Amino acid sequence: MVEHEESLMEKIHDHDSSSDSDDDKPSKTSEQKGISRSPRELLEYNLLPLVCHLLMLTLALLFLWSNVTAFIQKSPTRIPEVQIPKDPVLECGQALRFEINCAFSVLQDIASGRDLKKFLSVIASLWVLSIVGSWCNFWTLFYIVFILLHTVLVLYEKYEGKVDPFAEKAMHEIKKQYAVFDTKFLRFRGDG
Repeated sequence: MVEHEESLMEKIHDHDSSSDSDDDKPSKTSEQKGISRSPRELLEYNLLPLVCHLLMLTLALLFLWSNVTAFIQKSPTRIPEVQIPKDPVLECGQALRFEINCAFSVLQDIASGRDLKKFLSVIASLWVLSIVGSWCNFWTLFYIVFILLHTVLVLYEKYEGKVDPFAEKAMHEIKKQYAVFDTKFLRFRGDG
């Protein structure tokens, strides 16, 4: 991929330089131009390859250090044994299973066609999420949501007295607008 981008950049540069001068000079490679590829590669790392490469480097350094300590007659570094306890994992799994089952129940309720308000709110939420998701990748979106959730909760606790009355007014206005929408567009009047 990097090689493809590099050749594409060379073609663009060659096209630009050929439009400036009519000479047919051979183009320089990126190494001859003094362009280094390493900073660009670092910025284009995805999360999983970056984590894997960092773990490989760490394991290689620990492996080498444990072998070098035998030659320099130093006591080897003690690497602590890590084990995940069974109970918290089971509790987390059960909580996750409960939340997934609740989500399936809500989706089943929405799909059954009983609650139009829930259906419209879920459709609107998914539409907004798809728009936001097209702006950035999953990990960026996850990071933004994670930071916002922690920030919003702290700010809410700090300014709870000011936020609650405003939220009540907003909910009252939303309910009023929904009632108007419901009477004008959603309810069928039987005039016959």
